Formats: sequence, structure tokens, C-alpha cells
Amino acid sequence: MGESGSGTPRLELARARRQRGLSQKAAAEKVGVAATTWSRWERGGQGVRAGSRRRLAELFEVSPIEVERWIDGWSFGETSSWPVTEYGDTSTAATVRSAALLWRYEMDETRRHLLASLPFVPAALGEWLTAWNYGTPPTSVAQRGTGARVGVADVEQINEACKVFGQMDNQFGAGLVRPVVVGYLDKSVKPLLRGRYDDRVGSALMSAAAGMSWLAGWTAFDSNRHGQAQQHFGQALRLAKTGDDSLTGAWVLATLARQAIHLEQATWAPWLARAATDTARQAQASPRVMALMLSREAWATALHASQSGSPDRHTAKQVERLITEAERAYAQGASDRDPEWVSRYEEVELRAQAGRCWSMLGEHRRAVGLAEAAVTEYRERIPRTAQFNQIHAAEEYLGMGELEQAIDVARAAIPMTKALTSARATELAQKFADELDPYSSSIMVRQFRDQLHSELAA
Repeated sequence: MGESGSGTPRLELARARRQRGLSQKAAAEKVGVAATTWSRWERGGQGVRAGSRRRLAELFEVSPIEVERWIDGWSFGETSSWPVTEYGDTSTAATVRSAALLWRYEMDETRRHLLASLPFVPAALGEWLTAWNYGTPPTSVAQRGTGARVGVADVEQINEACKVFGQMDNQFGAGLVRPVVVGYLDKSVKPLLRGRYDDRVGSALMSAAAGMSWLAGWTAFDSNRHGQAQQHFGQALRLAKTGDDSLTGAWVLATLARQAIHLEQATWAPWLARAATDTARQAQASPRVMALMLSREAWATALHASQSGSPDRHTAKQVERLITEAERAYAQGASDRDPEWVSRYEEVELRAQAGRCWSMLGEHRRAVGLAEAAVTEYRERIPRTAQFNQIHAAEEYLGMGELEQAIDVARAAIPMTKALTSARATELAQKFADELDPYSSSIMVRQFRDQLHSELAA
């Protein structure tokens, strides 16, 4: 290894030293280097040679892989092994360095396993919200170096690739497309971020990279790897901040709210959703964007109410108001200010999400028709969305006490589930099967569960 440093502080190396009760001088002596060398190691100002890495592993009684993680600069929380993204530096160089490190980890087999096993950490969201709301974008995102020159055509290529990958994800689920997305980030997007570009191209490049990082997060989310997804969403938010792109930031915040809803994080979901709505308003977003944000806020509000016990009348009215606002905004039609990502947000999806709100508030009859309409609309075009709504319709029938109808509807979702490479879709079907526990003595329940298990195992 050479003697150049990454510039990223090695917080875990410093933490390991402190936990042993060693000063920098004492630690340096044990490894056989000067105290000034150790100090530069911790600051990220100097590389660590192979022999010193081996002695570090021996000193701290950790694996060589762990030492590599420390040297790469990943910072783990005091109480959990989770690499929290550092938001203190919003410069282009720091953002590019952070993105490159995350994407390189995705391409390393050992470190990819680490990412996949990460837990979702709600506490990180507070830091991200603060950085998003109060942080200052860099005065310039231009980068002048020895890398290849980057132009508008390069940025458009990223956006087009993101669109194609997104269509594949919708059609087949994350299992098929995710390796392609993370490979594209590392092999194609990373070199562009390290290239030469002016402010105009730089801003567009940050937004495009944020969109692709969002897709890496989304495919991890669909794979039920929530800590890994959170890392990519956090990186997407940071890229959007560096590029001063409020609309993309609102989109990422709304997606983080969606993840929080899925994980039943009833406190964080409304905060994230409201931050997304406020960001979109401040950016004077188009009506379609506002419809998406308001719908997500309604969903998060309904979750909070459902987790708080019996929803009160005031909360139900608040949810209905947000849904009505979303529908009115959507009815204003498309705009030339619509970002590409909102063009995929259709009215039937807006109504299906309203159905999820009513379901959380116990209004199952109101919700079931919206779910079934979404199945009809999406069955041929977007199979994963159709499968979700098929299961949701079954849940509503079960909520109304109509067991036979619920099982018939859920049974139709089995081949849909089997055709997808989506852990989230599989989890949803299995969750419905678990909800049948009160009726486990029923023959049709046992037959449904046997069929589900047999088909998914195959």
C-alpha cells in the first residue's frame, strides 16, 4: 500500500485506540511507527502499509477485514455496527468520496455482505433531516482535475439508464436488476463524479447520481435489506444537497418516509413525510409532485394514528384532508415542470395509497375497492404493484370478516408472487398467511397455507 491518505478521518481506528486506554504515542510505539504517523493515520492524511495493517490487527485482536474497514474510513455508531454517513462536509469532493466508498463496498463480496446485514437505524434520520434543512450547499459544484471531461450527454446517459433499470425493477422485482444498478454506479457513475465539469454540468450530474443511488436504495428496500437501503437513500439525499436539487431531495425524503411506513416507524414516518412536503412546497413543485408528497403524508399520518390505538376523529379528518388535497393537486394535470420520476405516479396509484390509509383507520370496505381497481389496472403492466394490491384486497376482506373471499383473493396472488424476484412481495404474502392464525383450524386456511408454502418453495 502507498503512503497517500484518503482524507477521510478513521474514526473507528481512533475509537479502538481509546477503548484500549492508549494514547496516540503509546499505540504508535506498539505498532512500531512514529506518533506523528499515527496521528496522520487517524486524520486520514496518510496511508497504512501492509505490515502496519497486520500489526494493527494483532494489537486490537480483530480480523484483517475489520482493519481494512477502519482504514477505508467507515464510521460506526457507538452502540451499533452501522456506517453512518458523515454530513458535516457538503463539498463536492467530500460527497464524491462518500459515494465512491459506498459503491465500492457494494462491489466487494465481503463488504457487500456487511451492507446487506445492516440494521435500519432510526437515529440517523434526525442527523439527515437536520443536515437537509439547515445545511448549506457548496457555492460551486465544479470539479477541475485530471479526470475525463464530463458533459451533458454523460448526465443524460445516467438518467436514461436509471429509467430503464426502474422499468425492469417494476416488471420483475429487485432481485433481477439490483446487481446491474450497483455495478453501474461503481463502473460508470463513479468515474464521472471524479471527472472534470463546470457548475451547470456538476449540478445535473449530482442529481443524476442521486437518482441512481435512490434506485440502489429502492432495490435494497424491495429485497428487505433495510439498513443497506437506508445507506443508499442517505447518499442520494447528500448528492441532492450538494447539487442544490430540492425536488430530488423531496423525492428521497418521501421514499425514506415510505420505508419508515413499511417498518412501522410511526414517529419518523410523519416527520420525513412532512419534510418532503415542505421541501416540495418551498421548491414550488408541480401539482403532480405535490400530489405524491401529500399522499405520502396522509399515509404516514394514518400509520401514526393506527399505532397510537383507536384513531380519533380529528386524525381521521386530517388524513381525509390530505388525501383530498392530493387528489385536487393531481387533477390539475401534468406540467412541463414535472421531473421524470413523477411521470410514473398514476392516479390509480394515488387512490390505492389512499386505500392503505383507510385500511389503517379500520375502514376496510372503503379500502378494498381501491385495491381491486389497482389490481385491474396494473396486472399486465406492473406485476409487483398488482401483487401488492391483490394481497391488500385480501387483507381488507379479512378485516371485514369475509374469510372465504379473503382466501380466494389471496390465492390468486400466489402465482404473481412466484413470478417476482421481490423479497417484499414474498414477505407480504407470508404476512397475510400469518394473519389467518385465528382461523388455523379451518380446512381452507390449511389448504391455502400449504399451497403458498409449496409454490414459493418451488
